Parts: sequence; structure tokens; C-alpha cells
Amino acid sequence: MEKVKIIYNPNSGRQIVQKNIPNLVEFLNKNNYHVDIFPTEKQLDAMHAASDACKDKYNIIIAIGGDGTVNEVVNGIMNNTYRPKLAVYPAGTVNDFSNYLKIPRIMEEFAQLIIRGNTIKVDVGLGGDRYFLNVAAAGLLTDVAYKVSSESKTVLGKFAYYLEGIKELPKQMFKPIKIRTRIGEVEEDREVLFFLLANSASVGGFRYIAPEASINDGKFDLLIVEKSEFIDVASIFVKALIGNHTNHPNLEYIQVDGLSVECNEDIYVDLDGEQGGKFPMNFEIKKEAIEVFIP
Repeated sequence: MEKVKIIYNPNSGRQIVQKNIPNLVEFLNKNNYHVDIFPTEKQLDAMHAASDACKDKYNIIIAIGGDGTVNEVVNGIMNNTYRPKLAVYPAGTVNDFSNYLKIPRIMEEFAQLIIRGNTIKVDVGLGGDRYFLNVAAAGLLTDVAYKVSSESKTVLGKFAYYLEGIKELPKQMFKPIKIRTRIGEVEEDREVLFFLLANSASVGGFRYIAPEASINDGKFDLLIVEKSEFIDVASIFVKALIGNHTNHPNLEYIQVDGLSVECNEDIYVDLDGEQGGKFPMNFEIKKEAIEVFIP
């Protein structure tokens, strides 16, 4: 009998998903799985619960929540030598990684996904001393996730992020960040509006922000938007909706297996929608570090 630990955020997304968790438990029990559930109450609860599940040799961890909950679970898993398989149910506002994997939102279909047992080993990023599954970013708009209220997320979904982004855009537009990047042996001083390291193609609700990304190629997709005028940045965002932005003259798009960033300013780095520390920061990738359920 396989042991399953369900870690869920009761306050994530529209919350109706959490009401279906007993149905998921019942279905798995009928199929000879032993299931324990853990509702989070505060920050880092999901990380500690995932770490405990590793130590207790659970076979599967199911993370039910938004990108922040999943990020904590990934950190809990990565901090252990024994790593259970991970299933991610999209119960949050944006759910970039699960959307990329096309994880079903209908609970019965998600339960069948567990039973079928199809998995893939995926890369995990490390920024400083914290892991991330999907994206590391800094600069323009990366603090939007912290400014959107829980009520707005619940009612408006990812549209709430776009609304907050529109409000923040004029405030931040002409505030480039001076950074020094090191990729391999190459160091370069830059003035940038933002940069991001993507593991999957989907970031911030944009499905094709990193169109060449693969979750198991041992590479990050690095996007850097140089200091630009408003019209240029607007053009990049519009083109990004369909993945037609990578050749824009104000944008650099390359694949890297590591990156170091220094900055004299007090700038937070966003890791999977959560504040993950400040510069300077080294980024590296852990190839095929976690086994994840897929349709």
C-alpha cells in the first residue's frame, strides 16, 4: 500500500477545490492508497510538512494550492535525500507550472492521474539558498504578487494581477536596475527593467513567455529586458501574449545553466511568486531533481 500525504492551503484560490478533497481521499483509499492530509495555517507550514513526509518515507506528496504552496513543498522535498513523487493540483490564482503540464482541474480526472502513475523527472532551480520550480525574477512588476489582496485573487483570478500590473507600470517604468551579470566566464554591467529565469514556458499567466523552455533540459531560459521606453515595453508585453517577443531588440533571450547577479540596490528576488531574498544571488539548476505526475 502506497502512502500519500496531501498538503493543501485552505485559503488558496476560490476555495471550492478544498471541499472536494474528501472525495479525492475516498477515491485513493478505494484504490489501496493510505492517505493523510495536512492543511497549512501559516507560512512555511507546507515546507515543513513536505520535509516530514520525506523523512516518514511517503511515496507521494500531493500539493493543493497556488504557486507559493507548491514552492514550499518543493523546498521541503529538495532539502531531503529521499524524495517522494510530487503531484500538483492547481488551486491557486495563476498556477503556471501545473498549467504548463496541463494538469486537469476536475478532481475526478486528477485522481485518475495519480492512479495511472505517469511521471516525468523535472529540473528544479536554486536561487541563493531557496529552491524554485518555475521562475526566478526581479525588477519591473515582480512585486505585483505581494500587492494583490487575497479577496481580489479570489474574485478576479489572474486578472487581478494584470490590473495591479497596469497600476504599477507607470510608477516603475523609468526605474531601471543596474546589475552585473556573470554567465560562465562572461561578466557584464547592464541597466535592465527586469529579468527572469524560466523553467517552463508559462510565467505570470503568460503561457509563452519562454517559448523554448523545457522542464527537463538542464537549462534556464533567461529573459532580460533592457532599459526601454514605455512604447517598447508595451510592445514586448503584447507580443509575449502569443510568444512572438523573443526577437525584440530590447530583449535578450538565451538559455543558461547558471547565472550570478550583483546589484547595489535593495532589490528583492521573486521565486515562484514569493520573496526569495535579495541580491547578490547565484542561480543554478538541479537537473531532473523531482519526479512529477503528468497526464
